[in-house]
Amino acid sequence: MSLAGQSVMLVVGGGIAAYKSAALARELQRAGARVETVMTAAATRFITPLTFAGITGRAAHTELWDPSFSGELHIELTSRCGLSVVAPATANLLARMALGLADDLASTALLAARGPLVVAPAMHPRMWTNPATQANLATLIARGAIVVGPDDGPLASGESGVGRMAAPEAIARAAADALCPKDLEGLRVVITAGPTYEALDPVRFLGNRSSGRMGYALAEVALRRGAGVDLVTGPSALAPPVGASVHRVRSALEMRDAVSALLPAADAVIMSAAVADYRPATVSTEKLKKTAGELSISLTKNPDILAELGAARGAPRPVLVGFAVETADLVGYARDKLARKRCDLVVANLARDGFEGDDNVATLVTATAVEALPRMSKVELASKILDAVATRARPSSPG
Repeated sequence: MSLAGQSVMLVVGGGIAAYKSAALARELQRAGARVETVMTAAATRFITPLTFAGITGRAAHTELWDPSFSGELHIELTSRCGLSVVAPATANLLARMALGLADDLASTALLAARGPLVVAPAMHPRMWTNPATQANLATLIARGAIVVGPDDGPLASGESGVGRMAAPEAIARAAADALCPKDLEGLRVVITAGPTYEALDPVRFLGNRSSGRMGYALAEVALRRGAGVDLVTGPSALAPPVGASVHRVRSALEMRDAVSALLPAADAVIMSAAVADYRPATVSTEKLKKTAGELSISLTKNPDILAELGAARGAPRPVLVGFAVETADLVGYARDKLARKRCDLVVANLARDGFEGDDNVATLVTATAVEALPRMSKVELASKILDAVATRARPSSPG
């Protein structure tokens, strides 16, 4: 992640998450950026301008009519900043941005800003899901804004839900990504994520420990790089990235049907979901009662979605990426999977190295190479995987 030589305008909105923006300023600087801070009046109720001055080495700007500045402050700031980051982006600030209002320094500067715009929403879940907020967000996305978060988790109110501002590291990474070429623009990427749940009776199922984090990270990064994304997700507590077309499924059969329906328009399919290999042969219509004896469950094999895609696709598209979670002989099993299922790339990792956590240690296996990667975040791994996809799926130049 690098912002070396870049000047970034950090706009801090008035929400409790503003305290995280100090850490964000530090992360942007660590990536090499020169940070200019603009604060709304409400933001100064939560954190002081002096905090940002101390971190960035430059005064934080709060007033459009700054008597210490002789020129047009909003024009001067945006002339030297090629990237704008709004964090936290409150419901009020999102609405003003969508309408193009310019009644204070923050909104005026954003209206005059050049280059990419990254917004990190933060608000109560009821405000986040309000149709007005979603409509304002859709307007900004249509204009090219990059949205990071919000995350699902505990809130300042003591409640829990989708509305937490994304981690400063994630926002800084999105800022760096915003300056990258949109090498997936024009491509449609289908990504599967999470586990599948195979019903045993109305209340029980057979499943696995997949959280969906890898697939959701892939969807987030693919969107940043310009792709149209279909996210086919099994049950997951994660909030899907804004901008993805989300297709929710539960079972392997439902996932196969969803992927099959999306396949004709796909330039790439990334099968990161942990699809169950087997399902109960029969599903009880009533809850199975505990008895004195043992219970035996007869299982039947689920379809191998990845193998079916490999057998059916027309070369060289869609690009096909599979995942292999193993407990031993990682590269050997990955090479076997690559050949049998006609994949372009297999992302292999040991179960102990990232099945549920935030980080992964993975190995990328293709027909011609094996690349063992160091431990990295799932977002960083997603970028590596999408590099390979972009190389193989980029549309050919005319003529």
